[in-house]
Amino acid sequence: MTTLEITGGQVLKPDMTVEQGDVLVDQETGKILAVGDIPAGDETLDATDGLVMPGLVNAHTHLAMALLRGYADDKPLDSWLREDVWPVEGTLEPGDVRAGAALGALESIEAGTTGLCDMYFHVPEVVGAIERAGLRARVGHGVVTTGKDADESRADFEEGLAVAREQDGAADGRVTTAFMPHSLTTVDGMELDEFVPKAREESVPVHLHANETREEVGPIVDEHGERPLEYAAAHGLLASQDFIAHGTHLDATEIDLLADAGTGVVHCPASNMKLASGIAPVQELLDAGVTVGIGTDGAASNNDLDVFDELRDAAMVGKLAADDASAVDAPTAVRMATAGSADVLGFDAGRIAEGKKADIAVLDLDSAHLTPQHDLVSHLAYAASGADVRHTVCDGEVLMRDREVLTLDAEQVREEAEERAMAAVERAR
Repeated sequence: MTTLEITGGQVLKPDMTVEQGDVLVDQETGKILAVGDIPAGDETLDATDGLVMPGLVNAHTHLAMALLRGYADDKPLDSWLREDVWPVEGTLEPGDVRAGAALGALESIEAGTTGLCDMYFHVPEVVGAIERAGLRARVGHGVVTTGKDADESRADFEEGLAVAREQDGAADGRVTTAFMPHSLTTVDGMELDEFVPKAREESVPVHLHANETREEVGPIVDEHGERPLEYAAAHGLLASQDFIAHGTHLDATEIDLLADAGTGVVHCPASNMKLASGIAPVQELLDAGVTVGIGTDGAASNNDLDVFDELRDAAMVGKLAADDASAVDAPTAVRMATAGSADVLGFDAGRIAEGKKADIAVLDLDSAHLTPQHDLVSHLAYAASGADVRHTVCDGEVLMRDREVLTLDAEQVREEAEERAMAAVERAR
């Protein structure tokens, strides 16, 4: 057994209190051995003047969309997708997706994110980038049948299941999978009836976008006479292992459905604001007992993958949605971005505690915007950023030490992503 000692810092505990202490990690199992007064480790990571906290978990993103960061802005979701994003994505080659995923992984490590959920295509390329980066992830092929004939649609569903089957357990077990129909308005209900039970037979969770915009809710209500999540439940969705992204426009009945089913929700506030999709009723979801995580969505609609930004937005817009300054308070926002997201994705992480996965970020507190230190949890919610992260550890492996990413060649990743992004846009034009 080789051990890693994270020493000299303060530690954020699962109850959101902070205490001085060290953390000992078993690097072979990737688990936390002890917290507090610990024996010396084989290797040390200096956390002096820092806060040892759970690595952030980005519970809904599309890593390779980092290639489209800043390409198309200031438009509503539907026209943004159809006029700008989908045409470029239609030109992407496997190598483009790997380069974009590597860029997203690099950005994630630099911002203290250790785990994520990715929905995209050319998934083996995404998995390759995640494996090389050293991150933990749940991945899936985004199934879209819009504009496809029956054979093409069926093939896309089949690919979604095949990816879930073949990629599960990749990267020495750090990669798990899900079956990922894109949304209730971009896939056919009859095909859901056929393929969701197949996913259930293999105990594969289901993840999809749901209730993201009013324009998504309206057609389902008009055509089927029921709310989207009632429609989803009728097609076998909303099991306890499932989770939806956005949930921006939910009514009380749908919130109760989610709570009763144990289905998680991933809140993506920045993307929802940028696309003017709306504000999710996060405090209502939490009050109902729904597990809520935090996601950035893709960098094309955010436009970064800094989960610190996202949890700050979650706290801010949560207060507006509830018309209550005490709603989605600082501990709640931090918990959603760590333990909440980990629970949604089924990761045994998100907490600095003995026996949990050693997915850890060390935040440098030696800066003006984190001074004075009246309340470090408040600073995590309202003042910190990914640029404050000193070290990032996933599964016991040090991915970034003193702001230097060790698992990826940062300059090479950026250069390749730049070249491939420009070439893809040129092809689309």
